[in-house]
Amino acid sequence: MKILGSLVDARHRLDLVAGLSDGMLTALTLGAGHMLPASTPVSPGLALRVACAAALSGAFVFFVAHYAERRGELVEAERQLNLTSHGQLATSRLGRAVMREAAIQAAIASGCTFCGALLPLVVGTWIQQPRWLGAVVALAALCLLGYFLARTVYGSPFRWMTGLVLGGVALTLMGAWLDIA
Repeated sequence: MKILGSLVDARHRLDLVAGLSDGMLTALTLGAGHMLPASTPVSPGLALRVACAAALSGAFVFFVAHYAERRGELVEAERQLNLTSHGQLATSRLGRAVMREAAIQAAIASGCTFCGALLPLVVGTWIQQPRWLGAVVALAALCLLGYFLARTVYGSPFRWMTGLVLGGVALTLMGAWLDIA
């Protein structure tokens, strides 16, 4: 329970939101061709391949982004402390802590990306008729994510929900047109 509490902490909001939305949008983009009425249904193998690809890509992107952000903070601290030699803080325990923190945040984002991508595709695997049900589940999940995000940041739930759903619809249409997977 302690792990779950730390996941919903505000420090990990970016990783949770970006991971979940990235996973769902990736699934909608790559799997939309299988969610059309005349297409073949989503197979369990395809669902796992798309979710794993999204998770690995997300892990890399989030690690690089978080690590660059934290290393930039160390560079700024060196500048403010007027240290004559550059990179002293990055090679210290602080540098290792920055790498560890970036890895943890990337793992959280990657896990959320995996779950976000797997959700609509597994629904499409388990319930094959109607084919578009996986897309509807992903759009509903994006809507729910928008609602909770709006409540967290004191924004308009309608605007957040609408924005996320419209983005999901746009990427679903693009994915159906591209028919990648």
